[in-house]
Amino acid sequence: MLSRFRKSLAVIAAAVLTILPAGPAFADGSPTATPIKHLVVIFQENVSFDHYFGTYPVALNPAGEPAFHAQPGTPSVNGFTPALLNSNPNLNPANDGGATNPFRLDRSQAVTRDQGHGYKAEQSAFDNGLMDLFPKFVGRAGSPPVGGGILSTTGLNLGYFDGNTVTALWNYAQHYAMSDNSYSTVFGPSTPGLLNLVSGQTNGAANISAGAAGFAVVDGGNGSFSVISDPDPLGDVCSQPAITVSMKGTNVGDLLSAAGVSWGSFMGGFNLSTVNVNGTTGCARSSTGLSGTTRDYIPHHAFFQYSSTTSNPTHARPASISEIGHDGPANHNYDLTDFFAAVSAGNYPAVSFLKAPAFQDGHAGYSNPLDEQTFVVNVINFLQQKTDWSSTAVVILYDDSDGWYDHQMSPIVNQSHGPLDALSGTGFCGSAADSTALPGVDPTNLHALGRCGYGPRQPLLVVSRWSRTNFVDHSVTDQSSVLRFIEDNWLGGERIGQGSFDAIANSITQMFDFSQNAQANQGNLLILDPNTGHPVQ
Repeated sequence: MLSRFRKSLAVIAAAVLTILPAGPAFADGSPTATPIKHLVVIFQENVSFDHYFGTYPVALNPAGEPAFHAQPGTPSVNGFTPALLNSNPNLNPANDGGATNPFRLDRSQAVTRDQGHGYKAEQSAFDNGLMDLFPKFVGRAGSPPVGGGILSTTGLNLGYFDGNTVTALWNYAQHYAMSDNSYSTVFGPSTPGLLNLVSGQTNGAANISAGAAGFAVVDGGNGSFSVISDPDPLGDVCSQPAITVSMKGTNVGDLLSAAGVSWGSFMGGFNLSTVNVNGTTGCARSSTGLSGTTRDYIPHHAFFQYSSTTSNPTHARPASISEIGHDGPANHNYDLTDFFAAVSAGNYPAVSFLKAPAFQDGHAGYSNPLDEQTFVVNVINFLQQKTDWSSTAVVILYDDSDGWYDHQMSPIVNQSHGPLDALSGTGFCGSAADSTALPGVDPTNLHALGRCGYGPRQPLLVVSRWSRTNFVDHSVTDQSSVLRFIEDNWLGGERIGQGSFDAIANSITQMFDFSQNAQANQGNLLILDPNTGHPVQ
């Protein structure tokens, strides 16, 4: 299995290396505050913490499925208690036919329909912290999966997987560090999540098309607008022109470029000249997984395409391998295959944001945890076999929860009061008494609305030789915590400003051990089988 994996990556890298000239050599000697010289952010889709880790570290281990047995001394997480499993608040009769306790989804049921995850709907499901109306407000019935019963009701979003399906993630948690207290920065779906990852800010939407005005933005106060849904980025040749916006303000790409730090966004399907094995190309490139066939590139998942300073609207190709991570025609936006080629050629960017081709990004409906596992494991296996692994950290986190149930009420650190807020009552999400008011991009907008958070709890893992081992972090973190780590490690603590959540976020530094004792972890490799998630002997 591992030999086939190495061969496939070699073919990818060789193909890209033959397309792009070598170009001049770049050397990134950017100083860092920690031993981490390369950060790889794998940003996956639509998973709540309980959906993947609710019973961690105990798996059912039925016959025929990859078994999981926790190491002695594995710390517990804030997951399902007996009361949550047997007398769950979502037995609330207001959920009608979807009222249910949480239930295990078998590995054979990995393919499911996605759930509702709108800004207002998620707040309504939280029901002022009672966490008892998930089927009613964000549950979606229907197949797949097939099987009737609760699987065919709005109660599907109380389903969860364990270490027999998300086996690789559970094994990474055993050997490295994970959090059980990390959240979406705000409520809502994918685009707010990615904007918060790279800028900590969803306020400042501009050039709003008529279609996007109807669903994707909300009045942010003082003449501004905040993104609450999934518009496409303005100008991207793959966007739907009727539903586009652009974003004002600064993002971390701007800061890294100004400081001369190499960085890149690597998206599955971004190279429009590639022809897939099924004959598809351009914006319509597609791949087939367990959940069916879907396009590889989704514009509203593109990290830096919303800002004119960091976008590559035509998907222009880099002039050479050595340009990757640096200024050039591609403006730091590349295809996922370019990441493997650049690292293989010794041109490893300091900061890399990775998005899987859609069929492997974990988003229920068109992806699933098994195809997701293949992607995540292949990336980490590849990196662990490079000499730079000793200075690399991989962060795995998610853009939103997809409406999957999680029992933990989030701390509301930034409140909002607008027509689409509903957590604390009609028109309210939190109160000024228990939160910090963050401004908008325009400093005269002292409290930008439509940014209530933190939102739902989601998984976050750090895989590195410097990670604490078999460690569960209970510190409150969010998507902008990764942004803060980048700022602290490469930028001397410089902040985005302009109302970014990075100003109030905790970092993820506590998930590392940078002491001399950590030197022993240099050989701490965990090569996994991408199919089973088990360690490769």
